[in-house]
Amino acid sequence: MGKYNKGILGAFSGKVGNVVGASWRGMDVLRSLPRAGTSAPTENQLQQREKFALVARFLLPFKPMLASYFGQPSGGRSRTNQATSYHLREAVVLNGSVLSMNYAKVLLSRGDLQGTTQTVVTASAGNLLRFSWADNSGQATAKSTDRLMIGVHDAESGFSDFFLAVGTRDQAAAEITLPDYYAGAQVHCWMAFASENGKLNSTSVYLGMVEVV
Repeated sequence: MGKYNKGILGAFSGKVGNVVGASWRGMDVLRSLPRAGTSAPTENQLQQREKFALVARFLLPFKPMLASYFGQPSGGRSRTNQATSYHLREAVVLNGSVLSMNYAKVLLSRGDLQGTTQTVVTASAGNLLRFSWADNSGQATAKSTDRLMIGVHDAESGFSDFFLAVGTRDQAAAEITLPDYYAGAQVHCWMAFASENGKLNSTSVYLGMVEVV
């Protein structure tokens, strides 16, 4: 891998012959293409590829949320990189030969803002989900103006959505209406808070699964 300075046409990106131009940790670099492998992948390698594909597929719809609220960029690792590493390490389980997500271990945000307790989600007619929690405004870093964030996922269809600024901490309850394609689905739910200026956020909490009616 070689580093190069930008010319009059700017940085080179893409492939020319057996050379690839890219950006790595804020630097413009040149890499040679890897040689094609001649040996078949091992069972462990195949499993690792499947594991990565599972995590990438699950996190993709949540990427904008992760990019803003999952930890802090560090050492050239973006928030989404950190989220991917965490879920590969902590949130995938192997049942026999089948890989699946452990939804109780999933985190859609990770931070130091005070969370809350007594978190509950219930469903009402019309694809309505109602969330409630204890108003702990004033405890540690918690403020009444902290904004509620919600994430939902239907494992059967693969549909996922997230909702930002649903309500404020001091309201102790808030509602969202899911799109019609969630009707009748069993959805996994998560909630977290972000400060009004977006500079702080809590670590998300898994609320379990609820049937949309």
